[in-house]
Amino acid sequence: MGWETSDRRERLPADWPALRSRRLKMDGYRCTWKLTSGARCPRKATDVDHRTPGDDHSIRNLQSLCPHHHGRKTAREGNSGKRRYAKTRQAERHPNAG
Repeated sequence: MGWETSDRRERLPADWPALRSRRLKMDGYRCTWKLTSGARCPRKATDVDHRTPGDDHSIRNLQSLCPHHHGRKTAREGNSGKRRYAKTRQAERHPNAG
């Protein structure tokens, strides 16, 4: 889901710019993603993401990510949501089914 169809911005707190700036500064403006080697990603962080999806905007639930890893995490969460939706969705009856 893109920003165009999301209500995510509306759900951010009024002090989001300050929280975002604080988290980036705390993380040294560097991506916090852990690589398979266990090392931290060396790329510059430009995005602040919620560790746990939802509306917990506390500083401990925020993390600094580079655009690449933010995209990977967002895609993974989106795909997971689609799978959950598909499992719970009721199959529609075809109009011509007897």
